[in-house]
Amino acid sequence: MPSTLIDAGPIIALFDRDDHYHKSVIQFLKTYKGQLISTWPVLTEVAHMLDFSTQTQLNALRWVERGGVKLIPLEAEHLERIITLTEKYQDVPMDLADSSLVVMAEELNLTQIITIDSDYYVYRIGKQGTFTNLLEPYLRP
Repeated sequence: MPSTLIDAGPIIALFDRDDHYHKSVIQFLKTYKGQLISTWPVLTEVAHMLDFSTQTQLNALRWVERGGVKLIPLEAEHLERIITLTEKYQDVPMDLADSSLVVMAEELNLTQIITIDSDYYVYRIGKQGTFTNLLEPYLRP
């Protein structure tokens, strides 16, 4: 089963019915076969952006708890790489959630991501190169 990183945007869109990308994310997830992987900083961003509704936050958290996303913990040794990436991409800019996903991509040798964030076309994954956004064909202009 393939593993794919997931950024905050698609998770937010999945649980916020008013989000522009809500239907696109649902369509993608209906056909996706694999394990979605993310980090705690991404989940923190999701909860923050869904703070308009405690029930919506809880729905997202319960989905993760049920296995919708596997959370990979960051360790203290990842901090140096996160700082390096944040400095390198400060003009984009790169936040903690973004840098945590790049670190996990490098750590787990992953190049596939699900995101609505165009910054991932700029970010580079160590020696692996660039990300492939599996959600791209589902995104409507």
